[in-house]
Amino acid sequence: MDQISSTLQYWLVNHPKILNFRWTPGQTLGSTPLFLTVTVLTYLSLTFLLSRLPFPSLGSRFLKSITALHSLTLFLLSLIMAVGCTFAIVFHSPDFRHTFCFPPHTPPTGPLFFWAHIFYLSKVLEFIDTLLIILSKSIQRLTFLHVYHHATVVVMCYLWLHTSQSLFPVALITNATVHVVMYLYYFLTAVGKRPKWKRLVTDFQIVQFVFSFMVSGLMLYYHFAGVGCSGMWGWCFNAVFNASLLALFVDFHGKSYAKRRTGDKDKRS
Repeated sequence: MDQISSTLQYWLVNHPKILNFRWTPGQTLGSTPLFLTVTVLTYLSLTFLLSRLPFPSLGSRFLKSITALHSLTLFLLSLIMAVGCTFAIVFHSPDFRHTFCFPPHTPPTGPLFFWAHIFYLSKVLEFIDTLLIILSKSIQRLTFLHVYHHATVVVMCYLWLHTSQSLFPVALITNATVHVVMYLYYFLTAVGKRPKWKRLVTDFQIVQFVFSFMVSGLMLYYHFAGVGCSGMWGWCFNAVFNASLLALFVDFHGKSYAKRRTGDKDKRS
């Protein structure tokens, strides 16, 4: 067990490229405002255009294979990011407080920011979710919540790095863990083994947002009771975004399962 822990610690925290990572605007991949702007606008434009173009049927077997591969990739990547960030906190953070509140003017360097960068780039990879919905001709699944979430989360992750935002390690671990569950569900569904716990995916997402507000209280205590925390304006964007997502997810949850309950009652009557 010690050997496994030491190996993971090296590859997830102490590898030179991780240990010496530095977010440098204009040099690190995706670190410029231009990259961010072009990425988000391209996603929104292509989503609008492709959703209105007639596509020939690609065959359900082909689409399921692509969906399974995409879901498996993001399942494994989410698992690695969650474990990697957890190891960075345990083995690299100077103290417990650092997990929730970076000191003012903290430079975006080291393992935590490495995993934040990987997480940021993974959100661009998740744009494929939207393409798969369009290709499957399930336009009813292409909701405002879906597009808004995918577009805005990239901005949020950019601000994590750009502002050295406090509290992002907790957000990264919780979000990546939710995505482990979500993409496992998508993968199993794509290979024909649809689990019965679909509702848990949405429930976990809602719990994630509620938890983020709870731990934000601890961060704000550290901020106002001490010398302050780094990246507060980035956190403000994050808080507003999470509040909007919580409202949208609760509305989606209520409508989706209210319809299901109504349908079940109709079947019994």
